[in-house]
Amino acid sequence: MADPNPTVGELFKAKAVTDEQVNAAVDAYLARPHTAAYPITDGYALNLLDAVSGHRFATKVVANPGSSPTLKRGAVRTAILFARAQKA
Repeated sequence: MADPNPTVGELFKAKAVTDEQVNAAVDAYLARPHTAAYPITDGYALNLLDAVSGHRFATKVVANPGSSPTLKRGAVRTAILFARAQKA
């Protein structure tokens, strides 16, 4: 039986989430870090705040004022890919 709450990375591998959708989620988090419910794709939502705050490296990078924008984007993207999406 398939996992009812796959990671965004698993959805990406299955081509249920596109690169553009992941990038849009990264942009949404960087614009509004407290975003709780974000529709990542049809039928799935993601709590962006939990996704990033639950990823130790991303949390440290985002909190560091010396982190470059590129490093922040990469860390947030990684956190999102590891996060579990919820059925919407």
